[in-house]
Amino acid sequence: MNIKEISEKLGLEFLNEAEPSKEVKGGYCGDLLSFVMSHAKCGDCWFTVMGNVNAVAVAVLSDCAAIVLCENSPLDKDALEKAKEQGVNILSSAEDAFSLSAKLSGLL
Repeated sequence: MNIKEISEKLGLEFLNEAEPSKEVKGGYCGDLLSFVMSHAKCGDCWFTVMGNVNAVAVAVLSDCAAIVLCENSPLDKDALEKAKEQGVNILSSAEDAFSLSAKLSGLL
C-alpha cells in the first residue's frame, strides 16, 4: 500500500506531497531523533510530533515513506523547504501516534 492510499484511509492531510506512490512497509512511533535514526526501517510511516529540519534529515537517513505529524503538531517553515528539496512526504493528523499506528497496523 502506498502513502497516498494510507493518507486517504487514515484521513491524513499532505503538508508536502513529494512521492505519494512510495510504498509503506511498516510504521514507527518516536520523537527521540537518535533513536528513530537507529530503529526506523526503510518504508516505515513515521508517527511523531517533531516538525523540524532535523526530523526531515532523520527521515531521509532512515528512508521513511513519510513523516506523519500527530496531534496537529506544527511543521517549521525551514523543515517544509528541506522536505521539498529532499523529496520527503509529510502529512498531518489531529490523532495521536498510538491511534494512528494501530489503524496503520490494521491496514498492513
